[in-house]
Amino acid sequence: MISVNNVSLQYGQRKLFSGVNIVFQGNNCYGLIGANGSGKSTFLKILSGEIETTTGEVSMTPGKRISVLKQDQYAYDECAVLTTVIMGHKRLFDIMTEKEALYSKADFSNQDGMRIADLDHEFLEMNGWDAESDAAKLLSCVGIPEELCQLQMKQLEAGQKVRVLLAQALFGNPDILLLDEPTNHLDVETSMWLEEFLCNFENLAIVVSHDRHFLDKVCTHIADIDYGKIQLYPGNFTFWLESSQLALKQRNEANKKTEEKRKELQEFIARFSANASKSRQATSRKKILEKLTIEDIKPSSRKYPYAGFDQEREIGNDVLSINDLSKSIDGKVVFENLNITIEKGDKVAFLGPNDLAKTLLFQILMGEIQPDSGTFKWGCSANRAYYPRDNAKYFQTELNVIDWLRQYTANTDENFVRGFLGRMLFTGDESLKQVKVLSGGEKVRCMLARMMLQQGNVLIFDEPTNHLDLESITSLNRGMEKFRGTILFASQDHELIQTVATRIIEITPRGYIDRIHTTFDEYLENPEIKEKLHQLYLTP
Repeated sequence: MISVNNVSLQYGQRKLFSGVNIVFQGNNCYGLIGANGSGKSTFLKILSGEIETTTGEVSMTPGKRISVLKQDQYAYDECAVLTTVIMGHKRLFDIMTEKEALYSKADFSNQDGMRIADLDHEFLEMNGWDAESDAAKLLSCVGIPEELCQLQMKQLEAGQKVRVLLAQALFGNPDILLLDEPTNHLDVETSMWLEEFLCNFENLAIVVSHDRHFLDKVCTHIADIDYGKIQLYPGNFTFWLESSQLALKQRNEANKKTEEKRKELQEFIARFSANASKSRQATSRKKILEKLTIEDIKPSSRKYPYAGFDQEREIGNDVLSINDLSKSIDGKVVFENLNITIEKGDKVAFLGPNDLAKTLLFQILMGEIQPDSGTFKWGCSANRAYYPRDNAKYFQTELNVIDWLRQYTANTDENFVRGFLGRMLFTGDESLKQVKVLSGGEKVRCMLARMMLQQGNVLIFDEPTNHLDLESITSLNRGMEKFRGTILFASQDHELIQTVATRIIEITPRGYIDRIHTTFDEYLENPEIKEKLHQLYLTP
């Protein structure tokens, strides 16, 4: 258990937290959510003791071991990969280090022998003799092959280091697990493994994540940071989202009788609690939801942007034809011989471990770069709106937000432009900020406002959820679902792919897979597709 009592944190004039009282207990998994800049990562550091509070205290059940997902990729550069994982259990690693030092002494004494005997006893109780094999298994599960285990951390790529640090945090069955964005740099398969791990984790876990599918899978509770306070809600992210919105709607229905509201909420709770899977975490969540009363459901004060995409004109039957398209970088094939016909109304998710492949394809289709070979042709009525992965060049200007957005519309009336900015939560003085000083999330919202103004009938998104908070991601998701035109997109967001895509195309250097009328989950579970992907990803 972790108990937070009257905790406040202030930097200068800015008060990040004020009088926070919350208890994390049992074998639950808590999802810590909040807008960008609300202090999610900072709060995890408070819980771990890395940051001292201005007032209040954090207490933990005595004798419990806490494990934290480290964010410094360079901290273990001089250590072997396997050793780095074992270092996640400090006491176990200290014993191993002390034993090694004692055994290497030239003047080994009886007292040294007695000390080793004591250490061996403690080592045995910690299953220390299995430490290396357990660490190797974890590394394999997070996508680090056996041949890398004896290398030094500095020899790994950045994405591989992140996976090793994840294995380090999970190692040794910690009593309390703190994870900050654990799915970053993970492929779909590894993310699903981590979901399963946490679903069956029997101790306390607290996670920060922008991955809604992940939060829905693993969380028994949601801890919402809002205006310096933290409110605890039972259930996963979707339950929190929909129940808080239902509570807000009911609060505004002045004429509706209390009993009617009670029945509506009870039916809502029953629907959610009935959807539990057989995992330990989901079963626990089901029991919690079944005990809820309407008094436990509270409206959220969260503000959501509005991402709504309208077409200036409907596209004709001819959308896009790609013929034998190929591209290499520095002599290395990125993709080759793509033959794809995009139909009217298709919403295509482009998958693949190589992000560059999808980015280059979109850049080719937008005319920004040339393919090595092959052709493509857009339909004559295609009006494209493009969201690039890298938006830096769009913001290299002294313009404020209003004048920046004016560039992309024939209607330059300030009230008209402010209307679109208001949808993206740029109100009042926020609209007068220079675009070059905007945060990553603010720039993304500007780019989305730009796309809404363009009114394209073909939308192209290259990782649009990067830098966005959960509210903005949810709004974008709804906007893409409702859009009646054609969408081509690349994303790591499981929920976005599952709910938006009507077609999935996975690109590999040795070919591609194209599946129509298949959901993302169906695609992942299909044994035929798994086998074909295995063949495509085999080393030639």
